[in-house]
Amino acid sequence: MTTTPFQQASQWIDAENAQDPNIEIHESISFPKELLYSNRMYEKLMDFFPSASEEVQIAAKAQHICRWKIARESYPMDRVGYLKWREDLKKFHAKLTAEILEKAGYNPEFIARVSFLIEKKLLKKDQETQLLEDVICLVFLEHYLEPFVEKHDTEKLKNIILKTWNKMSDKGHQAALKINYSPANLQLIKDAIGL
Repeated sequence: MTTTPFQQASQWIDAENAQDPNIEIHESISFPKELLYSNRMYEKLMDFFPSASEEVQIAAKAQHICRWKIARESYPMDRVGYLKWREDLKKFHAKLTAEILEKAGYNPEFIARVSFLIEKKLLKKDQETQLLEDVICLVFLEHYLEPFVEKHDTEKLKNIILKTWNKMSDKGHQAALKINYSPANLQLIKDAIGL
């Protein structure tokens, strides 16, 4: 049975993410953190927009590829340091993914498009960049909001939620309000966005 370039690239992305030394427990099973994130991104994309292009599918899977290799602590612990870290991460994710896609036999145009999406260029203007951002925000709200709630005060949380909300499309907002939150978190989101 022949493997398609998409299957091959997906396997290689998973293999890279499976090396994450950081472990997250989900439903009593231990996962490499970024492999779990990659799976959540892909599943959310296919649920939210099943007809997503192959480029978006790969960009979703590779969004955080090998993220642990560039530690936040290696940058100044201020806003400027944070933004520089995020910018460098995007380039790192795009470059590593491009190398995998080239090895899998994709053409340069396809690879360039995936890099464009991973670097989240033209947010709000490019439909597929916006789609990817919606999925990132939905995955955050569904799976990663709870740990944030435990770490930050209410005002900081409202600010984080509002920033997340403002990055999303109307369709993203509708999907976000259907997520099964705890009553407290649902109230927090409603307070943050003024519902």
